[in-house]
Amino acid sequence: MSSSPPAERARSAFAAVRSALARTTSPVRPISSWTLRAKLVASMLALFTVLSLATGVVTVLALDHQLTTQVDDQLAAATQRIFVSQEPLDLKGDDSGAARGPRGPGSEGLIAFFPYSSTALDAGAATSSDGGRPSLTGEQLAILAGADLGTDPVNIDLGGDIGSYRVVARQATIRTRGLVIPGTLVVGLPTSPSERTVHQMVFIAISTIVAGVALVGLVGTWIVRRNLEPLRRVAATATRVSRLPLASGQVALAERVPPRDTDRRTEVGQVGAAFNEMLDHVGSALTVRHRSEQRVRQFVADASHELRTPLAAIKGYAELSRRASGEVPDSVTHAMGRIESEADRMSSLVEDLLLLARLDAGRPLEDAPVDMSMLVVNAVSDAHAAAPGHAWDLDLPPEPVEVRGDEARLHQVVANLLANARAHTPAGTRVTTSVRTTGPWVRVAVHDDGPGVPVDLQPNVFERFARGDDARARARGSTGLGLSIVSAVTRAHGGRVELTSRPGDTTFSVLLPTDHPCESTLHPREAGVGH
Repeated sequence: MSSSPPAERARSAFAAVRSALARTTSPVRPISSWTLRAKLVASMLALFTVLSLATGVVTVLALDHQLTTQVDDQLAAATQRIFVSQEPLDLKGDDSGAARGPRGPGSEGLIAFFPYSSTALDAGAATSSDGGRPSLTGEQLAILAGADLGTDPVNIDLGGDIGSYRVVARQATIRTRGLVIPGTLVVGLPTSPSERTVHQMVFIAISTIVAGVALVGLVGTWIVRRNLEPLRRVAATATRVSRLPLASGQVALAERVPPRDTDRRTEVGQVGAAFNEMLDHVGSALTVRHRSEQRVRQFVADASHELRTPLAAIKGYAELSRRASGEVPDSVTHAMGRIESEADRMSSLVEDLLLLARLDAGRPLEDAPVDMSMLVVNAVSDAHAAAPGHAWDLDLPPEPVEVRGDEARLHQVVANLLANARAHTPAGTRVTTSVRTTGPWVRVAVHDDGPGVPVDLQPNVFERFARGDDARARARGSTGLGLSIVSAVTRAHGGRVELTSRPGDTTFSVLLPTDHPCESTLHPREAGVGH
C-alpha cells in the first residue's frame, strides 16, 4: 500500500528538518583542541564552582544543624517548664468537643496527651502563631500515637495546616473532670520557621554562586587574555618567521621577540629569550649555508668555464685524427670515435652545469615576446626527426599564444621535456604536446602513455642528477640535468613546473606568466592554477 500525499509531505519535511539540524549542529570539540585561554578560563570557572558549591553545602548544613539545635533547646526548656510545676495539667474541652490544651511551650507549639487507660479520651491541641489553639484531628493523634516517641527529639509531619513538628514524649498526669489520669504527654515545636530560613539560605547560596560564576567568567577572561598577551606576541613573531622563504638564497632574519617579552624571570620571557637565541643561531646557519652555496656555485661556474677549452681541444684533435690521410688501425679509429662521443657528452654536461650556475646566480635572461605555439611546433618537429618510432601529436589553440622571456631558453625547456619523453618511453609511445591559456598563465604540457615515473622518484624528479629505475633509467647519454634545467629556467621566468604520473598517463607541465617574468611575483598556485 502506497503512502498518502500528506504522509509523504510530512516525511519529506521531517527529513529536511533533520538534515538542517545535522548541518547546524557542530560536534563538541575535545578539550585537547581548546586554546590555552579557554582551558585556563574553564579551569577557573570549574574550580570556583566546585569551591562555591562545597562552601554553600557546608553553610546550609551547618545552619540547618544550628537551627535544629536551637529548636531542641527551646523544646527542652518548654518541656522543663511544664514539668517544673507541681500541679497536674488540666486539659479542658469546649462545647464543640475540641480539646483545649494548657499554656504550652510558648506562643506556638503542640501538646498532646495519651492516657494509659483506654477508657479515657485522647486529647491534643496545637498553638498557632496567632494565638489560636486548633484541636488535633484523630488522624494526627494517630500519627503521634503510632510514632516511637521518647525523650530524644524527632521530626513528625502531621500534615494539613499544622505541618512538621519537633516533638518529645514523657510520662505525665492530667486532671480533667475531677479525675487524675496518668499517661504520655507529647510536646512539640514547629520546624517551619527553621525550614524557611534554610530554604532562604539555599536560594541565596545558589544566586550567589550563579552571579559569582558569571563575574569570574568575565573578569577571568579579561585577566587571562591580558596575562597571555606576551605569549601571543611571541606566537605572532614565530608565525612571521615561519612565512619567510628560508629554502635558498640569502635570508635576513630580522624578526625578533620584543625585549619586553624576554624577561627571564617569567615563563613567557624565558620562551621569548630562547626563541631569540634560536633565531640568532638559525640566522648564522643560514648565512653560512648561503656562503657555502655561493662558493659551490662559483666553483661549478668556474670549473665549467675552464673545462670548455680542453674539451673543445679534445674534440678537435679527435676529429683531426679521424681525418688523417694515413691508414689508421680500426681499433684506433674506434677509440677516437669513442673519445669524440664522450667529449661531446661531457661538453653537453658542462654546458648544462654552466647554465644552472648562471641561473642560480640570478643572471638576467632575455626579455622579448615569444610565440609559444610556433616554439612548440618547432620543438615537436625536431623530436619527430630524432625519434620517428614515437607518435608525436600537437594540441594547440587556434590563436597564437605569446609570453615574454628568453626564446632560446624556453625552447630548451620544451626540447628537454620532449627528450625526456623520448629517452624514457619505448617506441610506439604517443606523446602529445599542448598549449593552453589559463587566466594570466600559459600552460605547456607534454603527455605520454608510457610506463610512468616511479612513485618514489616523483618528489625529486626535478632535482639535479635525479635518476629512476629501469622504467626511466638513464639512456642515450642522459646526464640527469634535463628536468632540473626545465625547473630552473621556468622559475627564472616566474613560473613553475608540475608532474602527474601513473602507468599509462604521465604529464609534465610548465606554467609561465604572460607578463614580464621579472615583474611577475604571483605564484601559479596562488593564482588558482591547479594540476
